[in-house]
Amino acid sequence: MRATQVSNLVRSAPSPDRTAETESRIPSSAPRKRGRLYVLDGLRLGAALMVVAYHYTALGAQAWDRPAWTVFPEVSRFTSYGYLGVQLFFVISGFVICMSAWGRPLKAFFVSRVVRLYPAYWFAVIATTITLAVVPGERVSRAWHEVLVNLTMLQEPLGVQPVDAVYWTLFAELRFYLLFAVLVWFGLTYQRVVLFCCVWGVATIFATKAEPGPLRTLVMPEYSWFFIAGMAFYLMYRFRPNLLLFGIVGVSFCASLVPSVEKFRHIPHVSEQAYWPVIAVITVIFGLMALIATGKLSGVQWRWLPVAGALTYPLYLLHEFIGWEVFGHFSPRGVHPWVLVGATTAGMLVLSYLVHRLVENPLSRYLKRRLA
Repeated sequence: MRATQVSNLVRSAPSPDRTAETESRIPSSAPRKRGRLYVLDGLRLGAALMVVAYHYTALGAQAWDRPAWTVFPEVSRFTSYGYLGVQLFFVISGFVICMSAWGRPLKAFFVSRVVRLYPAYWFAVIATTITLAVVPGERVSRAWHEVLVNLTMLQEPLGVQPVDAVYWTLFAELRFYLLFAVLVWFGLTYQRVVLFCCVWGVATIFATKAEPGPLRTLVMPEYSWFFIAGMAFYLMYRFRPNLLLFGIVGVSFCASLVPSVEKFRHIPHVSEQAYWPVIAVITVIFGLMALIATGKLSGVQWRWLPVAGALTYPLYLLHEFIGWEVFGHFSPRGVHPWVLVGATTAGMLVLSYLVHRLVENPLSRYLKRRLA
């Protein structure tokens, strides 16, 4: 009797080959053990510096009393493509938000976003408002009630002008968080994130030709492909790459090129420049993220990279209008443009570090304790 039972158990047990075949088709729910992704911190600072270079040397006329690209005619041929740093931010955001929200409830996701976004942002709104009010220049500070609306980060949907023009990207981030929160509420799994990417991609296709309205605003067809690619890259990183994920990334890459080139063509001073560098930069962005997702850059662990990553958000929030006011104040006094750009960029980096240490860190800890 015992021999018969053992024989039946042996016959009913799955063969090692079949088990291996099944496991190769279904991603493991357990994440691969990885260290900190230092290279993401470096990429974030690189993206911020791309945007800084674009605003300081390729965009804007009021700061120099003439178009910036005429002040820096040679370098602006390259920095005109610096606006693509925002697209890099969006890909990284898709990756990082998916990573940080995994296994966390909706409340924890909400708290993490509040403590991450608002402390440095509140400081930037107040600092920019004071700078525009105190430093004489072409730009004027917003009325106090508009500043209060800006503190909510909802100035765009409420029809209020931003204190600084760079804040438009924050509303794009908020819309991504809103969509992703629905997924967090159900619970993150490999299958659900893949389905979310596919549904958002299909919605983007339909929203691309739609008239301006709630659907187009929520779906963000101009930028959604970058968020989708970032999430797919994270699934590669967590569960290992497969053909489906590479397919999502490939579709996102191809579909993102048209809106990115169209945005480039709407920049007034670059109408004569070639658009192929836009495609080249986006290719580099996707290539770097693929290397990160497949673990090829996990060995990059330079100790200064986390500090670089910490500077990114305050630098992005503070640099544009404050920098332009500095240029407008000192340029007529004979200070060389390159000295102004270099000194202002260095000053912004120092200010960003101080904001991170003295404002962002303590206020984030306080909010986290109270909200949690």
